[in-house]
Amino acid sequence: MDIMLFHSVYGPRPAVEAAADRLRAAGHRVWTPDLFDGWTTDSVEEGRAKRDEIGKDELLRRAILAAAPYSERGLVYAGFSLGASVAQTLALGDEKARGLLLLHGTSDLAPNASADGLPVQLHVAEPDPFETDDWLSAWYLQMGRAGADVEIHRYRGAGHLYTDPELPDWDAEAAARTWSVALSFLEELEAAA
Repeated sequence: MDIMLFHSVYGPRPAVEAAADRLRAAGHRVWTPDLFDGWTTDSVEEGRAKRDEIGKDELLRRAILAAAPYSERGLVYAGFSLGASVAQTLALGDEKARGLLLLHGTSDLAPNASADGLPVQLHVAEPDPFETDDWLSAWYLQMGRAGADVEIHRYRGAGHLYTDPELPDWDAEAAARTWSVALSFLEELEAAA
C-alpha cells in the first residue's frame, strides 16, 4: 500500500520515521511529510503553539501538497494525533483514498462529509484527555453516517501518544498491540485492492 503518514504536534520526531520504517519493512511505500519545517519539541504546549502559529489552513495546504503527487495511486492516509486529524480531513476529501489509519486522534466532520465505505481504523488510549468517550461516541456515529467502515481499538491505561518511546506517554505493550492490529488492517486493504 501507499501510505501518507503525518506527524503529531511534536513535529517529525524519530518515532514517526521509526513507524514509517516498520511499515516499509512490511512491504508498504510510506511518505512522512514534514508539516513543521523540521521543527520538533518534547512539549505538547510548545507543539500546540507551533500548530497555531502555522494555522490550520496552512497545515492542510502543506499536507495536500505533500499528498498530491501520490493521490492518484489510492493512498492510505495515516497520522499521529494532530497528524491523524490531518489524515482524516484529507482522506474524506479524496475519493481515491483506500483507507484511514488514525493513531491517537480524530477530527471534526463536515455535516456533508462522505466516506462511502472507506475502511477506518482508530487506535486511542482509554481514557484519553484529548479524545473523550463522549467525543469518540459522537465521532463514531458521524463517521458511520458518512458511510465509513470504522473500527476503534482502545488501550486502557496508556498515555495519549503511547506509540512514541521518547515521550512520557509511551506504553510498550499498547504500542506492540497497536502495530500488530494496524499491520493486519493494512494487509486486508492490500488484499482487497
